[in-house]
Amino acid sequence: MHTDKGKQLWMLYNRIPSSTSKDVQKQNVLRKEIVRLKREMSAISPQEEFAKWAKLSRQHDKAVAEYDQKSQSIQSFKSSFDSSITVARWLGTNGLRLVLQFWYAKIPMFWFPKGWVPWYIEWLLAFPRAPTGSVSIQVWGTACAMAIKLVASAVEAGVVLIFKQGKQGKEVKQKEPMKMGGRTGAAAGGGGRKGEKNEL
Repeated sequence: MHTDKGKQLWMLYNRIPSSTSKDVQKQNVLRKEIVRLKREMSAISPQEEFAKWAKLSRQHDKAVAEYDQKSQSIQSFKSSFDSSITVARWLGTNGLRLVLQFWYAKIPMFWFPKGWVPWYIEWLLAFPRAPTGSVSIQVWGTACAMAIKLVASAVEAGVVLIFKQGKQGKEVKQKEPMKMGGRTGAAAGGGGRKGEKNEL
């Protein structure tokens, strides 16, 4: 999933006017040029038209060398781009969460009635540095993450179930006319036999 998002961001970045986007466009042009030259070379006999074939071969080798150079440059930049995206994603999610948990570690998210749960449960809910009798940001964040994960799983399962039911319904509708046609044919055949008996 992260890989797909990284590819989408890379494609989006290449649409922005930059030196890298120009290299990518040049790489695409070179790829098409290499394919064209290969076709022309395969259509020519080296023995009969050696001069023309040799010219195309030099152009092909030059295009391949330039293409490889562009590919190495783009791949090197793409590696740095992927690393930057990974770091930015981590800082925007886990990094921000850790900063908030550290900054608000002593501030309770909310309080619950005294004596409502045993003392060891109070200690766990206040872990690590929130006042006893309250829920810490670490515990509250973990609970929210688990709730969101459960809701997401339930929604995903519901969507899959609805999709499967719709697919099965379409298959049943497609099979119904075939059954009716078979019965009609059988009835027609039966009618024909009765007619034959009457004639006899």
